[in-house]
Amino acid sequence: MDFGEILEQWDAQQKEQKIKKKTHAAGAEKMSEKQKSYELQMKADSERKINPMELWLRRYGVMDKDAAADEYEYRTKIESREYLRTLKPEDVVDLHGLTREQAWQKLDSFVSACKIRGLRKILIIHGKGNHSHGTDPVLGEMVRSFIEADRRLGSSGHPDRNHGGTGATWVIIRR
Repeated sequence: MDFGEILEQWDAQQKEQKIKKKTHAAGAEKMSEKQKSYELQMKADSERKINPMELWLRRYGVMDKDAAADEYEYRTKIESREYLRTLKPEDVVDLHGLTREQAWQKLDSFVSACKIRGLRKILIIHGKGNHSHGTDPVLGEMVRSFIEADRRLGSSGHPDRNHGGTGATWVIIRR
């Protein structure tokens, strides 16, 4: 190996070292910018004196478990048939003295209005048929067939004797 080859190797090593220094300096400069940004953020946070609990709540959010449990309990209660029976009717319609066609129209408009108002349970008073001409009560059968035909209505039944007995029918309005 002669002196010329040694000189070329030395020049190549010097160029490599210069390139490494430049990339290292650029990286250090970027790191220092990141570090400066972090230090500024820490300084701003320390000046504001954020409560650690508040910081944690901001980061991870809050879930009200009591409200979620109450909501679950309410939904299961509403689905319970026994609860629906004991729930008081939110509105009442009286069909006494109407013909079958008039009662059907009145009942249809009443259910539509209750659905719009967001009611859950209604009471339909149709009477026992004591004043009906013939053997069968007219309105009681009409109300039963209306409930079966209308998709807006769900469970139904008769209230206790104090609230009409077989002369009235309570109905749950579906959501």
